[in-house]
Amino acid sequence: HDTFFFSHATNSVNHWRESQRETERETLKKLFHAGMKTAQTKPSPLSKYFLLSLLLCLPCFLLLYSLQPKRHQPTGDPPPEKNIYGSGDLKIRPGYASYESYIQRQLDKTLNPKLRELWKTRDWDRKILVFGGFFQDLKRKQLLSNESKALCIGARVGQEVEALRRIGVSDSVGIDLVPCPPLVIGGDFHNQPFDNETFDFEFSNVFDHALYPHKFVGEIERTLKPGGVCVLHVALSRRSDKYSANDLYSVKPLVDMFKRSEVVHTRKVDGFGLDTEVVFRKKKVIPSS
Repeated sequence: HDTFFFSHATNSVNHWRESQRETERETLKKLFHAGMKTAQTKPSPLSKYFLLSLLLCLPCFLLLYSLQPKRHQPTGDPPPEKNIYGSGDLKIRPGYASYESYIQRQLDKTLNPKLRELWKTRDWDRKILVFGGFFQDLKRKQLLSNESKALCIGARVGQEVEALRRIGVSDSVGIDLVPCPPLVIGGDFHNQPFDNETFDFEFSNVFDHALYPHKFVGEIERTLKPGGVCVLHVALSRRSDKYSANDLYSVKPLVDMFKRSEVVHTRKVDGFGLDTEVVFRKKKVIPSS
């Protein structure tokens, strides 16, 4: 009897398990068919409108994205300026990942507290005396007058501006990344904060700090009046300081970039490590190209 009971119980359990499996299979079939019907159901009008709106808006999104300003890509050299000067006499120094990193490099010098203190104390009178001598010579050559409206580019704390004012050129101002009132206002020489044809005279001894030399020159020619004079002091026979962004080996690249001006003279000078003075006069009549 025990054997019969055990065998019967085993059969009952097996039958129950098989019944459960069959029930599970039927349930899965129903779920599968329900899912297929749902997938084949036509989309609602609301979903149609959503998809249509998305497709219509996509071109607008793409257009807006294309109009966004491009971020600087980290590279060893500034791509817009590379190999545009036609000769090896002007070379952009490598190492700037972006324009922002270039600006920060220049600020490292301009904001150096020890240098600023030096410029305002020990260097102050000495530099005013030397700049004054340069400007007096330009006055004798009738390239500068007391009536000139003058700009000094990259003027730091303003020694050259003070020198101009002391020799009678009272309408003089400087620009630099860091303002130093009342002589120097804030400004980027790649994008001068002045109207076209503002100045009669512009002076700079920081050409070597220009990351984009053609923009530096272009802004000078834009803000000079026709017949106005630009005086640059540059280093040709020696490498400029560690904060310089370019190295110039002849005056030819300068002459090539000053497309709206003519050379007045070049001469040797001794100007705080800069050895050459190049003077340009903006043409009064710009010939049509």
